[in-house]
Amino acid sequence: MIFRFRIILDATEDVFRDIEIEEEATFEDFSNAITQAFGFDGMEMASFYTSDDDWNQGEEISQFDMGDGDNPILLMNETTLDSIFSEDQTRMIYVYDFLNMWTFLIELAEIAEPMNGILYPNLLFSHGILPDSAPDKQFEADEDEDPYGFDDDDDLDINDYDSLNFDENWN
Repeated sequence: MIFRFRIILDATEDVFRDIEIEEEATFEDFSNAITQAFGFDGMEMASFYTSDDDWNQGEEISQFDMGDGDNPILLMNETTLDSIFSEDQTRMIYVYDFLNMWTFLIELAEIAEPMNGILYPNLLFSHGILPDSAPDKQFEADEDEDPYGFDDDDDLDINDYDSLNFDENWN
């Protein structure tokens, strides 16, 4: 089977590529197809992240095993697309070049039969021009949420040391 993906640059301007690739291809193959489709040289670090329907970042699929050995990590060259993507799991996030944080939203659009005479991966469609630099990311908290996790309703007076629950001579 063939997976057809739309890969969208996370930016205000519409920049996306539609790519089809074999379901048994590795994430390393997919990363190479994405970097080529967007005109990158492919020399920077990258990672895929599973995502839910609200684009919340989940488990990482990394280029290299940089873990401590205690927790197994999914690697691009060992993980196939069909082991992650399905009709229920259709979204991922791809980050290329961790210094510039090129961030792409990936969505599985269709699962189709391969066509004779087509070499995969295949760039189906290209829309928009990649900007000269990665779009700036705005990391903002919700209006109702304090970015530091403090609750405005707790009536805490930080100048009232006697009410704070700690031992002054703890060390």
